[in-house]
Amino acid sequence: MQQYLQNKKGLVENVFDQVYDQYDLMNDFMSFGIHRLWKKDLINMMNPSHNHKLIDVACGTGDIAKLFLKYANKNSEVTCVDPNKGMIKKGKEKLGHFKNLNWVIASAEKLPMAENLFNFYTISFGLRNTKNIDKAIAEAYRVLKPGGRYFCLEFSKIQNQGLNFIYKNYSKIIPLIGSLIVGEKKPYEYLIKSIENFINQDELVDLMNKNGFKKCEYRNLSGGIVSIHSGWKI
Repeated sequence: MQQYLQNKKGLVENVFDQVYDQYDLMNDFMSFGIHRLWKKDLINMMNPSHNHKLIDVACGTGDIAKLFLKYANKNSEVTCVDPNKGMIKKGKEKLGHFKNLNWVIASAEKLPMAENLFNFYTISFGLRNTKNIDKAIAEAYRVLKPGGRYFCLEFSKIQNQGLNFIYKNYSKIIPLIGSLIVGEKKPYEYLIKSIENFINQDELVDLMNKNGFKKCEYRNLSGGIVSIHSGWKI
């Protein structure tokens, strides 16, 4: 199923075409707002400061960019990348008052940027939706400056059996929530399948090492419902 979902042309784009208008609302409902705390944890790990450049891939409507620019100084800059035109449009509407913010329609596997350009690379809840995870990580390495750091916030494998049982049963009703709020059920059936079939924490570390990243590690959040992976381009 994982291979099918990643290789069927246009599937992911079609999924997000159906939900982008209510994307932020559904994220709040599905996670009870906890996704905002996870994203703050990511920014805290990054600890952005002066004159840093961030590329946020699979940016959605720009949550990571907003947090980054809030914590970094005014000379820092964010490039938001997403393959979905609707997401980019919503992000521009939401964050139009921010300066030093660029929007680019592109995929994680083919970034239209020069190499060695950014201090930080982030991808949040987007890596599992790429058609080629290995290529997406290789592109991240390419566009980072030497000394730059890669961050991936993604759904992971829960360590505790009791929590895993509760989470799996809760996941079964997410498509129903989607149909009630967004009017679409199938995108959230895809969401659950993509989470179930995604690689585990250690397998992602292996892929990062394979593509040149050093000092790769991860931190589980909420018992492993999600994790933050990081690695350095040295």
